[in-house]
Amino acid sequence: MKVNNLFIVFLFLSNFLFAQSPKIFFDQGNKAYNLGDYDEAVTQYHEVLKAGFHSSELYFNLANAYYRLGVVGESIFYFEKAKQLDPKNKEILTNLSFAQNMTLDAIEVLPESIFSQIINRILSWFTMTQWAKILISFAWLLALLFVLYLWNTKGVWKRVYFSSFWILTLVFISIFTLTYLRNIELESELSGIVFESKINIWGEPNDRSEILFVLHEGTKVEVLDELAQWKKIKIANGSEGWILESSLRMLN
Repeated sequence: MKVNNLFIVFLFLSNFLFAQSPKIFFDQGNKAYNLGDYDEAVTQYHEVLKAGFHSSELYFNLANAYYRLGVVGESIFYFEKAKQLDPKNKEILTNLSFAQNMTLDAIEVLPESIFSQIINRILSWFTMTQWAKILISFAWLLALLFVLYLWNTKGVWKRVYFSSFWILTLVFISIFTLTYLRNIELESELSGIVFESKINIWGEPNDRSEILFVLHEGTKVEVLDELAQWKKIKIANGSEGWILESSLRMLN
């Protein structure tokens, strides 16, 4: 019985210490960062990642440490990772823009259509999780209106419930459609960061084809296709080409 109790105590302490170690590394990283020892901060933050812990705060701090060291690709990569977890965080977006200013590639973004701008602006009001909660609330409200419509015997209120039900149904369908399509788009979209100081982008997946343009470290690209050790990419201005996958680190 004593052996069993000792084993349980040992197991509890082991789990407790293991759970505490990522926080210790994170705190040590923050301490090193505040002291200006950015190399040590990077080392400690990576220890947290090795332990399997991920958060927007961790990625944000790691990106800031790389930014202080002037490591463009790593800085932008981890700011983008932080943005994926917390897309509306103003600090992340601001610091990401600072890091992007360090890149050599000045790529003009293709203008969006007015319709796309309106849709994106509406969807940016909330995260996908928040939109899902709103849709659930709408579903309950629609159910309530339907019940009130069935139970109410007064003509005026019956018409009010009937009209409200169909108006909210149209709103529900519109929001559901937009969020569903956006979610599919986000899940299917593959992107990465260039990690070579300078890399040629080829017209075909081989180094004997035409060089279309050149990219530099830190530039974000969308991945459209892959073949062997090559990936077909598209940049913000719509230009496409093939890049060696070893020059790219995927964000998802």
